[in-house]
Amino acid sequence: MTLKIFLDTEFTDFIRPHLISIGMVTDSGDEFYAEIPYPESECSDFVRETVIPLLGRFSDAIYSKEDLSVRLRIWLELVRAQRDHIEICVDSQTDWDLLINALEYQVPKWCRQTFVGNSIDELVRCDFYRTNKLPEHHALYDAMANRKAFR
Repeated sequence: MTLKIFLDTEFTDFIRPHLISIGMVTDSGDEFYAEIPYPESECSDFVRETVIPLLGRFSDAIYSKEDLSVRLRIWLELVRAQRDHIEICVDSQTDWDLLINALEYQVPKWCRQTFVGNSIDELVRCDFYRTNKLPEHHALYDAMANRKAFR
């Protein structure tokens, strides 16, 4: 059986995106969340106004870029649990690109990208935020919402 991992990232801007935070949730509910240092001067106005105020909710989730790579690998190995491969479900190519960068361009062979943008029920996704009283544009909450709304 294939494990699906829903991935979301927050980043500085669309022109030269630098990772700010990454959230991952397996279809069985295991979670990974991390924030790393980022060039604040390169953040778009939207990121300054909407994303940055949501950071710091998990004090144990702040890593250096190097530590993030190690922690990501360990977590992926743990949730993989003897499966032949896992599907990393993204709704944006930027999320996948930033994951690859976070893994220092050494993506395990058993990780496969799956685009799920067309399989997310937006009504269910919006209801997830409302029901759980969670804000959008937080990488972990967005990954959780995509998991819930995947059809």
